Amino acid sequence: MIENIPIRIFELIIQGDRLSSADRELLVGDIKKNSDCFLPFDALSIEMIADSNMADEVFNDIVDRRSRLMALVYPEISQALSCQNILISPHSVLFSLLWYYWLPLAQKLVFQQEKAGRTLIQGLLGGQGTGKTTLGYVLNILLRHLGKTFLSISLDDFYKTYTDRQKLRDHRPEIIWRGPPSTHDIDLGVKVLQKLRDRPPAHSQSISIPRFDKSLHNGAGDRGESEISENADIVLFEGWFVGLRPLPVSAFRNFVPPILSERDLEFALECNANLHNYLPLWDYLDSLIVLVPEDYTYSLQWRIEAEHKLIATGKTGMSDREIAHFVEYFWKALHPELFMPRIVTPTSSSDRGGDLVVKISRSHMPTKIYSPKHRI
Repeated sequence: MIENIPIRIFELIIQGDRLSSADRELLVGDIKKNSDCFLPFDALSIEMIADSNMADEVFNDIVDRRSRLMALVYPEISQALSCQNILISPHSVLFSLLWYYWLPLAQKLVFQQEKAGRTLIQGLLGGQGTGKTTLGYVLNILLRHLGKTFLSISLDDFYKTYTDRQKLRDHRPEIIWRGPPSTHDIDLGVKVLQKLRDRPPAHSQSISIPRFDKSLHNGAGDRGESEISENADIVLFEGWFVGLRPLPVSAFRNFVPPILSERDLEFALECNANLHNYLPLWDYLDSLIVLVPEDYTYSLQWRIEAEHKLIATGKTGMSDREIAHFVEYFWKALHPELFMPRIVTPTSSSDRGGDLVVKISRSHMPTKIYSPKHRI
């Protein structure tokens, strides 16, 4: 994570103290220096920035707006994360997350929603440990302070019923666990997202939101009680392969561990083909944020750590060997080495990459934020 601002300046902002001219110049200069990170977030006009007379005014406005919002929300966000046992320390890390990531992202979403004049559907692609849940908590608070209503929906909420998934497994024994393409009710997802998108702005209208209960059927899960949404200016639609598009068959020419057998390859090709069925769902996304580990194998390490913590509380959990088998199952379905490069570093305008990419370190912290479409 970029950390060029002294902690004392953030502390002054949070306390509502007036910044010195030197401190303000440091903030403005830092934003200019990291404009490749900030431009994807803030509603800035390229023409205005190109005009040297307008640029300083624009960047000073960014500092003012962000400073006011940071002072307003910091206490609530700090407390909310603590209540959810999401520990971010030292304070300098939380300051940086707010200043460089969460605050400008929330402001950008508000700008996009108001420009669209309807419900904004923001896609979020990320696996376990990348910060999807934390981002959802934080955006809920930030957007409320910015005068917007917020709803978070998971791809999991659109799983097929337990009965339908059992029938699918009987037909395709390779579908050991829920999760891969083909285990979701795409028609249900399209209906829900369409209703949310087309709901008249500033008008209450009851929409039933399906919710998946992982505890049912001894952990196999099934649809639980639906939630009623009366309004939502911004919808966060998240999941481990939200926005992924099928690859050409030629991409599977060589075996990539753990895809090591013809049977593994057949499963990978089937999952890839099934992604075509999800494209109508992705068409409802106004933009896509991608949370990607610096090394995709972190997901295995994070899962092992999570299971160890669960077992330490006295609950049952998987062995390390079972976890490896579980994680590799999803790597076989949609291998990160095959799918992620095209979405985080598109090489041509024909590649439908993410609109914003956030690189995640081994410690779950963002290390780099950029817009790949600005690099084509």
